Amino acid sequence: MKEIILRSFFGLLYILLLLISLKFQLALIILLFVFGIICLVEFNKLIQLKSRVPYIIFIILYAIFGYWQLSSNSRGLDESTQILMVLSIFVNLFLIKDLFSEKTIPLFSSKRFILTTFYLSSAFVFLILIAHFHKEYNPCILLGAFILVWTNDTFAFLIGKKFGKQKLFEKISPKKTVEGFLGGLFFSCVASYFIATFTETLSFTSWLVLSIIISVFGTLGDLIESKFKRQAKVKDSGAIMPGHGGLLDRLDSIIFAAPFIYLFLRIILYVS
Repeated sequence: MKEIILRSFFGLLYILLLLISLKFQLALIILLFVFGIICLVEFNKLIQLKSRVPYIIFIILYAIFGYWQLSSNSRGLDESTQILMVLSIFVNLFLIKDLFSEKTIPLFSSKRFILTTFYLSSAFVFLILIAHFHKEYNPCILLGAFILVWTNDTFAFLIGKKFGKQKLFEKISPKKTVEGFLGGLFFSCVASYFIATFTETLSFTSWLVLSIIISVFGTLGDLIESKFKRQAKVKDSGAIMPGHGGLLDRLDSIIFAAPFIYLFLRIILYVS
């Protein structure tokens, strides 16, 4: 009973912090910066990287893009985000390849720095860029993305627990099932209708496509983080959220999906 209360309390605190910060652009940038540092600490422990370089890169990268979002001077922003997006997606695709084709994810020295930069640090940059879609602060799009992640995770767990029989990726995450994944995907698609209706940000079709992107890549991100934890021989990435584990455990889905979400938003902007 005590564990359930702790899990509920810290889960609600995490959601409340996010919801409050979404109202103010500067508050969101600060909160995501703090979240990014915590996740970087947890991830570095998983991959056994003790260097301070990833923190320096994260601070510089985040400061540059955070300044661009807060200032009226956005010169060079578009070109920089495109380069960062291509590199991040490229690295994430390699992680997907490693997930399916390698017994362990190769962690040679240079790859560890590549991962901390283009898998993790860049993800938090994309989160603030998503909230600043179409060159104006619109937190409803980022909130909608988080709601889709929470919907997918919740219903994947509930349906998988009740009806799950066929394992999705047993060697890495024994509790995940195909039925759970499909259930999470279905209810994310349902949630996309309500998000489109009440936020009036994107069309229902766009939110529907986003729900599929988030469900698929969010699940892959969860599996990839599970593989990192299995290699490190730990259950959780950290212990900052009692009952939940580490902050990276809570954000792994949105972290991996972020560059793909941003890519889709850019495509919408280009074709509209």
